[in-house]
Amino acid sequence: MALLQVLCILLFHSASSATQERFTNISLGSSLTPTTNSSWLSPSGTFAFGFYKQDGGYAVGTFISGSGIRERTAVWTAKRDSSPIFPSNSTLLLKKEGRLVVDAGQGTEVDVVDRGLAIGSASISDNGNFVLYGSDRGVIWQSFDNPTNTLLPGQVLANGRQLVSSISDSDDSEGIFRIVMQGDGHLVQYPVGTSGTAENSYWASGTAGTGDKITLNLERDGHLYLINSTINIIKNLTRGGYPEEKTINLAKIDADGIFRLYSYPLGPGNRSVLWSTTEDKCAPKGLCGANAFCTAMDNQAECNCVPGFVPVSPGNWSSGCQRNFASRSCQETGGNGYEMRALENTVWQTNSYATFKASTREDCGNACLEDCNCEAAQFKDGDCRKERLPLLYGRRLMTDSNAALIKVGGIPAIAGGDESDGKAPSPVDHKKHIRVDILIVSISLVSFSLLILAISGLLIHRSRVWRYKDIVAENNRDGCHSFEDEIGPRAFSYAKLQKATNDFGEELGRGAFGTVFKGVLEESMKPVAVKRLEKLLAEGEKEFENEMRAIGKTHHRNLVKLLGFCIDGTKRFLVYEYLSNGSLADALFSGERRRHSWEERVGIARDIARGLLYLHEECETQIIHCDIKSQNILMDERGVAKISDFGLAKLMRPDQTKTFTGARGTRGYVAPEWHKKGAVTVKADVYSFGIVLLELIARRRSLDWSLGQDEAVLEEWVYSCFESGEVGKLVGDDEDVELGQVERMVRIAMWCIQDSPSLRPSMKKVLLMLEGTVDIPIPPSPSSFLSAI
Repeated sequence: MALLQVLCILLFHSASSATQERFTNISLGSSLTPTTNSSWLSPSGTFAFGFYKQDGGYAVGTFISGSGIRERTAVWTAKRDSSPIFPSNSTLLLKKEGRLVVDAGQGTEVDVVDRGLAIGSASISDNGNFVLYGSDRGVIWQSFDNPTNTLLPGQVLANGRQLVSSISDSDDSEGIFRIVMQGDGHLVQYPVGTSGTAENSYWASGTAGTGDKITLNLERDGHLYLINSTINIIKNLTRGGYPEEKTINLAKIDADGIFRLYSYPLGPGNRSVLWSTTEDKCAPKGLCGANAFCTAMDNQAECNCVPGFVPVSPGNWSSGCQRNFASRSCQETGGNGYEMRALENTVWQTNSYATFKASTREDCGNACLEDCNCEAAQFKDGDCRKERLPLLYGRRLMTDSNAALIKVGGIPAIAGGDESDGKAPSPVDHKKHIRVDILIVSISLVSFSLLILAISGLLIHRSRVWRYKDIVAENNRDGCHSFEDEIGPRAFSYAKLQKATNDFGEELGRGAFGTVFKGVLEESMKPVAVKRLEKLLAEGEKEFENEMRAIGKTHHRNLVKLLGFCIDGTKRFLVYEYLSNGSLADALFSGERRRHSWEERVGIARDIARGLLYLHEECETQIIHCDIKSQNILMDERGVAKISDFGLAKLMRPDQTKTFTGARGTRGYVAPEWHKKGAVTVKADVYSFGIVLLELIARRRSLDWSLGQDEAVLEEWVYSCFESGEVGKLVGDDEDVELGQVERMVRIAMWCIQDSPSLRPSMKKVLLMLEGTVDIPIPPSPSSFLSAI
């Protein structure tokens, strides 16, 4: 067997050498530019060396360039330790004096490779190796000996060498992960900038102690293996045997820190993953940086800061998180002004300076509060470990009972949630001595600000009055202004709507912002729903404008269609298509209509999800509905669910992802962030959708105080049933449903109603979950994820 391995390897290297003989020679004086002659091709055209597009410019390197390849896939990049991005007016030159440089303009020259030796010529081979030769044709440098993030067939990762990930898919600068062929024979993955010790590793080959000359090798058929100096295979990472024709198999450490074996088609088609060191996106340590933790959901990694911390660099989680409060010493506060906040089911690198037994988590937290050196603690199975910041390598594991306890400033510390002596701690002494001059200046500024606000309010009010006078003056022949050119829906007169509804005689329903009546349009005999907006002095005009702007620009199968409107003096009306089957609330709670089957209810959930996905991501202007509830889901004659009532909708600017606005929505469906006066995003609608999904599952209201205390709040009862493995209780004995399907729907809903918006999936992910195309991890308790101990 060993002899067969040796013969195969010798044959492979012989074939590789033969391939290396096929190369394109590059002579002194040759040059390239990004926009014209941008690369030197290998003889077969499979590989090229030169410029390829990068984020905001061009990089220089070797890339796959076979016919049919849609994107240039880089396999080696120059100058990764600095910025590898060059402007479009750059020139790559193999200069007569023997230097390979990029002339970036304005007299700036950057050496692509600086070996201190004069270059006589260069070549790019059909195996992807870029080689520099001296004047005697001896090799003075080659890319195969200096890999960046990729290993090609025939290339060897030598002992002591490493591959380093890119920053991102669009930037090939050096990233934050590496895979190292260590001197002890161990192939190990670490974060960049950390010591090569076990506490920093997140994957290893398990070959430590096998020799000091072990190398990592890759063959054309995808055989990836470790070999020693006597050409004995120490370990097979893959067995090979993958197709070689019209494909290139290569190994790469990606920006997410995972080392993968890929197959790239040399023609139409997408790359495929043949093997990887892990499928766990949260496994790479340092992905979320210091004082942050990783949660794996939908095969994606999501990062969050620990309580009391915010991202150092928003959008760059590897930078970690920093305090959002001013840290004060014990001498300043006497230990007061802090509390402990708990993160359930999170694990971290242990670097504790004190470990002891504690009866409860509260005792562990109190011990940290009383210790000026303690900034965090970890509690598990009676063991309490005191920690200093930063906390490293955090991740969420529902199977682990470890709780991280974080010392947070700004709130007086109350052990176990109870006041120790019935009195709030005294304010810090220096706060009593506020300088009078600062106080006077502050009062003056506040007074001036109030004056400016009052003047602004008056001007805005007058401008609105003038605007509506213009509207009345330009009313159409029916007595109602037409916004048709601006928005699209038809303008109706009050008299016409009064006649269509038989003087508003048939009421269909009432809401917080208006009453809906059934009507029939005279000219088409088409039934319509006419909504009369109320609360005009406080909210009517604003809500009317929001609804007009929002619905007027939306067209989707799962959204109720707006047909028209009316402004007549102080009267405001909206005219919708009439849906004969009423609301979802009627169907679920009233008992007056046919009860939907399980399959129908799942279909309704998909309909709602598609409508919300359109509002959030697909329509011209992103819209947060703000009032998703069963009463606002209407059913047409075919049983298709449609979202209605945009009276509270919040439109977002193209460059806006969050908004600050007053609380909106309906009790029982409102996301927690509305009450915290923080930024609100589309994730508020995701929360409300999760509540509606729970109502669909259990066919009951989200709040029903006629039930026992354990069942009154739907989400608490559902999670209790889920945790105890009794989801069958939710559908009852009168419905034959596979419990696995019920559990899947419950998992989706529980992820949607997480307290932290960042933990809630997007509606795109929700729809994929509902369609059964992605796995759904076990959700945490919606209210216990972030809590005071």
